[in-house]
Amino acid sequence: MSASSLVADAVWKEIESTGSVSDDQLSILHFLFGKNFERATRIVDQRGVKRVSGQPSGRSVFQVVGESRRKEEYLCFAEQFCACYSFFYDIVNRGEQLCCKHQLAARLAASLGACIEVQVSDEELALLLSKL
Repeated sequence: MSASSLVADAVWKEIESTGSVSDDQLSILHFLFGKNFERATRIVDQRGVKRVSGQPSGRSVFQVVGESRRKEEYLCFAEQFCACYSFFYDIVNRGEQLCCKHQLAARLAASLGACIEVQVSDEELALLLSKL
């Protein structure tokens, strides 16, 4: 794991424990993620993050709205994966970023309790995930 990833994880853990973001934490996250962090905060501010939880298992995935006019939604596991083009191009193929704006938005919304919570059956969640 890179030093940047370790710093980011430490900051996320602090935010999760307090449920708020300090100016210092904002500065660090902005330094690490740049424009992606700015875009992620816009998505969170516009209530564009849903946590879809299957019942009775409690398993969940994030559904994050994109910023284009089409307002497509991307399925996302905040720390591991996003179905967007940028994830595959910038993170997987080129290794230029730690994560995409959708992953950042999901992690930020979850840390701040700003997700729209959606409950579905485990079967519906499996069907949603099968579209990946």
